[in-house]
Amino acid sequence: MAVETAPRQTRPHPHARTRGPVVRRMPKLKTVLVAALAYVIALIFLFPYVVMLLTSLRAQDSLREVTFWPDEWVWSNLANFWSSGLAGNLWVTIKVAAGSTVLVLLVALPAAYYSARHRFRGRTAFLILVLITQMFQPTAMLVGIYREFYQFGLVDTIWSLILVNGGFNLAFAVWILNAYFASIPRELEEAAFIDGNGRFGALFRITLPLAMPGVITALIFTFIAAWNEFVVALTLTTTPERQPLTVALNSFIGQYQVDWQNLFAGSVIATIPVIILFALIERKVVGGLTAGSIK
Repeated sequence: MAVETAPRQTRPHPHARTRGPVVRRMPKLKTVLVAALAYVIALIFLFPYVVMLLTSLRAQDSLREVTFWPDEWVWSNLANFWSSGLAGNLWVTIKVAAGSTVLVLLVALPAAYYSARHRFRGRTAFLILVLITQMFQPTAMLVGIYREFYQFGLVDTIWSLILVNGGFNLAFAVWILNAYFASIPRELEEAAFIDGNGRFGALFRITLPLAMPGVITALIFTFIAAWNEFVVALTLTTTPERQPLTVALNSFIGQYQVDWQNLFAGSVIATIPVIILFALIERKVVGGLTAGSIK
């Protein structure tokens, strides 16, 4: 005779999670206010760029209109930039910014690494001296800079712009890289030495990859500063074909009138490469700017 057994009841595990309706918490009032304030500030900073873009797409006879949106979209203003000969000036700007960035990294990387890893005599004085050089502006020494490059025969050349932009952006790069190298433990390099790597092997395989956010920060800072420089380029270059785009755009400003739509069209095109570069490496920049703040 078969005996029927009652089904065995299993007790739920005390740490088991019971599935139920997911309740979404409403954000706090403080969070909402901070986010709203952030969006308002972002709109304030973006508004001039929107006006610049809309003005670059207006017709010449509609510049004095009060309307915010153009009645007629003149896309040929952006195309006229390439036919006006300013494409060569854009290429000069790219070479000056890239050359200055490479020069700064070649000098700042060994200086920052050595000052971060070695406690040599005069180290503090060296870092303070580097910081003091950041306080000087190229405009204040413009006469001396022009005379020096004139004696070396470098006036009206791209090399003069590369050297000046690289020199005046070197201090920031040394400081940010020094702080980042100092935040990387020495034990990682010592472990690389045990594995058979030399000093340069440990530097390129271990330290530099970890310090890449700081390197990217120095790169973007130097590139943007050299890209936007105007006063030194206006003084050291006289041939229109050798002038960077910031100086070449000044040709749209005449004695009696200003070619606003073409001026703003050139400004829009000059802004696009910097925006693309910053968008590609924006995540690295935040980590580089906070270098050394957390030990």
